[in-house]
Amino acid sequence: MAPRGDSVNEEMRQRSRRRIMRATVELVDQHGYAGTTLTDIAERAGLARGLLSYYFDGKRLLMQAATHRLMHQSLSGALAELAPDATPAGRLARAIDAVLTLALDHPRVMRSHLALILDPDTGAFVQDPEQQQLGAILQGLLVDWGAPDPVAEHAVLRSALMGGCIGVLLPGAEIPLAPIRADLFRRYDLPWELGRPPQPLPPERERPRARG
Repeated sequence: MAPRGDSVNEEMRQRSRRRIMRATVELVDQHGYAGTTLTDIAERAGLARGLLSYYFDGKRLLMQAATHRLMHQSLSGALAELAPDATPAGRLARAIDAVLTLALDHPRVMRSHLALILDPDTGAFVQDPEQQQLGAILQGLLVDWGAPDPVAEHAVLRSALMGGCIGVLLPGAEIPLAPIRADLFRRYDLPWELGRPPQPLPPERERPRARG
């Protein structure tokens, strides 16, 4: 049997990485970060435990990569649903909704990810390949939207999105999605009806007017 070529080996490596990251998201969704072990992840992915150390330098970095992959896939999928002639504003609106909705759809994963990168002792923001793909999509959307400095604006948008997820997920002090979304949409001058609004009208238009 002829030896496999480099391209085949690389595809197998990438396939194994994707299986590990997918298993991580599934298990953390079910059991939380603390309740998920590397052995659990290896078993769910159908791989030997030692392979996880080959692909990822520890559970924390694996968790970040898996979450970045989840965000990247969710964002790509949301944009693919739009019509080819969707406006730059419509695409940016859909992207914001896609990321914010992850906090509701995958609360354990997003809480774990945010807690890890905010921990001053162990946390650090890692720009792994999945995060770089996510960043490239967001920067491209900002270029089309007309941001004068897409790189700087991407850093602001990324921080605002993570802050919005924290607001939705903060235990005991959760903020509804609508006002968080409204603030972001005002920043980018996006009409409320674009994307996937969580309610028919923006929050400020639903409050009753004071009688004078």
